[in-house]
Amino acid sequence: MKKFSWRDLSPKNFLFLTIAGIINAIGVTMFLIPLMLFDSGFSGTAFLLNSITPPYLTLSIFLIVLNFPLFILGTKKMGLQFILYSLYAISIYSFAAFIIQNWLPIDWSNGSPFIGNDIFLAAIFGGLLSGIGSGLTIRSGGALDGVEVIAILVHKRLSTTVGAIVMVYNVILYLLVAVIYSSWIIPLYSIVTYMIGQRAVDFVVEGLDRGKAAIIITEEPNKIAEAISSELKRGVTFWSGYGYYSQKGKTILYVVVNRFEIGRLKSIVKNVDDRSFVTISEVTDVMGVDLKFGKSEYSKIGE
Repeated sequence: MKKFSWRDLSPKNFLFLTIAGIINAIGVTMFLIPLMLFDSGFSGTAFLLNSITPPYLTLSIFLIVLNFPLFILGTKKMGLQFILYSLYAISIYSFAAFIIQNWLPIDWSNGSPFIGNDIFLAAIFGGLLSGIGSGLTIRSGGALDGVEVIAILVHKRLSTTVGAIVMVYNVILYLLVAVIYSSWIIPLYSIVTYMIGQRAVDFVVEGLDRGKAAIIITEEPNKIAEAISSELKRGVTFWSGYGYYSQKGKTILYVVVNRFEIGRLKSIVKNVDDRSFVTISEVTDVMGVDLKFGKSEYSKIGE
């Protein structure tokens, strides 16, 4: 693991972490809590503990108490930079929630100050804002929930996945809510909140316009690569392969395009070699030089 340096901490990331914490606080305090809906993970747990304990034990206190020890324990596994970003984001979330609930002149008597007592809209917009805040935190190098840290620390010992542990935790949380409040309405709407929040996280972290990776097996690799490079201004990588049925060497082309270029890519391949075999899959993150802004050449690997 790379040795930590304070110079690695980015002011830009801290700015986005600040925005993320505030957005998350708005979603939870102004949409979910007034309608007694529960966020997932430690955020939902903090609200549950807040609702069944004396008033002086606030949501903000439980957010700090639940999250900080777990992130500190995960320093060695996760890295100090990730931990510092996460603790900062949680602190902003906690502080913003305290300000909204206790200092701002908001009338909470009619439920949410935005949508009143409409529990369905609260589930939608509370989950959406919570997910945006969490996703923005992840994109900035941190996390807002210690449950994922627990899952990362113990998933190998339990021989299961991080996602499965997080899901089990949330199922237990919502079952406890159902038992404590003697109602399935609250946990079921909370599940809607959770699902919307997860979709929002995916959107923020991965983006709307995910890349598409095409693998092309063809008898005319140079012609197709030249056409892609010329018409789409995309880089093309050559792999060496071997056809089991034909018992001949094959050249495999790999290229990443956006979804709007898929039709043009198929047309190029078909016009050059209609016997080509093409597979297209989704990629969620792309790094590197785009030929639209760089040099129009393709690389050859494996020759």
